[in-house]
Amino acid sequence: MEQFNVDNWAAQLRRGLLELCVLNMVAQGEVYGYDLVRRITNLRGLGIAEGSIYPLLSRMRNAGLLRARLEESPAGPARKYYALTPSGMKCWEMMNAHWDELAQGIGSLRNGQGESDGN
Repeated sequence: MEQFNVDNWAAQLRRGLLELCVLNMVAQGEVYGYDLVRRITNLRGLGIAEGSIYPLLSRMRNAGLLRARLEESPAGPARKYYALTPSGMKCWEMMNAHWDELAQGIGSLRNGQGESDGN
């Protein structure tokens, strides 16, 4: 019998939550790409590498969830800032509602209060 790999499960969970983390950060206001990356890579328990965030930002921008703008920097290259689009705001609301429902359901299971459907 194959042994369950908790590390693999945790890695899949982190990857699945990354989009929600990005949307939650950008929903607070326009954010500089490097600052976003730094804050996400420092989130306790998330364990995401910097190299996986920039491609995600690009995919989310291409999907119409984020808009990006460049701003000249007095020290170094231009900075890219990200903000939610109206579609991104709707996705942010839907994903957080789903997360809240899921967290509540899991919490009730952990507390022995999960509902039974009789099966």
